[in-house]
Amino acid sequence: MRGRSAVGVACALLMLLTALLSGCQSPSGAADEAAEGRLGETETESTSEPRLPPTRPAGYGAVFLGVDECSSFGTTSFTEVPCTSERAAARVVARHDGKVGEGPLCPATTDFVLHISEQSRTSDEDGDGAVPQGYACMRNLTPPHPGDPGGGGGPRTIVGDCVYGSGDGQVRETPCDGEGKEQPQYKVTKAVDKRAKCPVSTALYVQLGGEKAVGCARPV
Repeated sequence: MRGRSAVGVACALLMLLTALLSGCQSPSGAADEAAEGRLGETETESTSEPRLPPTRPAGYGAVFLGVDECSSFGTTSFTEVPCTSERAAARVVARHDGKVGEGPLCPATTDFVLHISEQSRTSDEDGDGAVPQGYACMRNLTPPHPGDPGGGGGPRTIVGDCVYGSGDGQVRETPCDGEGKEQPQYKVTKAVDKRAKCPVSTALYVQLGGEKAVGCARPV
């Protein structure tokens, strides 16, 4: 009896020891499986979301010097840059193909015009095609704004600008505040489509362009 009991106790102890060893290993394996499951779910969630292709900064690169894009400094040598760049100097307010004299007028308060020469597909910055000849009407990001009324510059003469006689019946713009190289002699006070519509006080007619192409100017 004692032999059987001893054998039974020994078997019971062996089974208990086996169970304990198995119990010590099971949580680790379960934790590993759970961890693998969590990692798998995380990866699945991240890869199930659409992966968007890299995009260029807004307003930059879609079209060479398109409207609302910016250029670096310079009117003869320039590059397109993000408007947030420290190199950005002016913003495109209008963009047209062809030559300046053959296309639409720039907006009235344009500060200067960039002439864009034709470029082949290989020199196109985004590689999607050739860049045709054209021009971009630019507005400085910060003052001064020579295209503003009385500013003394800009590609167009508008109401509020001052001019001086440059000889041969020609006039040129100059700042109305008198701080330019030339002193103002006349100021454009009104734009009309016919000279007959100018005020009686008009002393000079200035060609403006556009629908109301006649500028009525009086002495300063």
